[in-house]
Amino acid sequence: MTKCTRCKGRAVLELRRHNAAFCKDCYLHFFREQVKRAIEGEDMLSPPDRVLVAVSGGKDSLALWDVLADLGYDATGYHIVLWTGEEYATESLVHTQKFADERGLKLIAYDLKEERDFTIPELRKATGRSTCGACGLVKRHEISKAAADLGFDAVAIGHNLDDEAAVLLGNVLRWDAKYLSRQSPVLAGEDGFVKKVKPLYRLTERETAAYAFLRGIDYQVEECPLVAGNTQIRYKEALDAIERHSPGTKAAFYHSFLDHGRQHFEGSDHVELRACDSCGMPTPNDVCSFCRMLEQANR
Repeated sequence: MTKCTRCKGRAVLELRRHNAAFCKDCYLHFFREQVKRAIEGEDMLSPPDRVLVAVSGGKDSLALWDVLADLGYDATGYHIVLWTGEEYATESLVHTQKFADERGLKLIAYDLKEERDFTIPELRKATGRSTCGACGLVKRHEISKAAADLGFDAVAIGHNLDDEAAVLLGNVLRWDAKYLSRQSPVLAGEDGFVKKVKPLYRLTERETAAYAFLRGIDYQVEECPLVAGNTQIRYKEALDAIERHSPGTKAAFYHSFLDHGRQHFEGSDHVELRACDSCGMPTPNDVCSFCRMLEQANR
């Protein structure tokens, strides 16, 4: 029987990269401590902050919302119904609403079809953009605008270590200084943008899934039906292959960049911002990328 590293009871989960094993209670403690360490180490949040949590209905975002609420933060969920697929969209909202109702948490649901009169597949077809590119732009704009309009102090996003390491790998392969300058667990709020934080960056996808399972979180298991071919998936697969032979590689790669690399790229993306003529959100141009995309789609 494998024993818990912390209490010596029966372990339910082994973490090779930490050379450790945990029982249920000790693992939940470990997970919360990793989130607290991330928040405190990067000065992400303070107790009075009103936090808008981007929730999709998947394990990462619901686990993030759960742990932030458990730690005492004033956390409101924000779910965008993107209509990437009829059944997928419906189930995403059902899982998210059920989670909020069971815990007495406030959820704001934003239906893209009702509010903007288009869906992600329609936007892709009308503009020729990649599905993930269009979807990402929509999500970034809509949640940033909601956070600013509703007076939130921070936006919390459920990106885990696997997500951040994969993005970093792609940016390093291209040596994209602009994006490397923004590769951080915290994007400071300025010029009309609300601060964005990623409290799960110290935890892997498997570790987040284990937390969700042990906490009894009923999350949507299915992937987005339009995600096939996404470049980030290939980067994740490459890093997973290395991680299997050398546990801890992903964490070393990402944390080494934070400790020794990111300061060399700071300021590479600095531009003067002004209010978008159409929506009022900050942009370096007369019209922001989101509104230009809508204009293109309408034409």
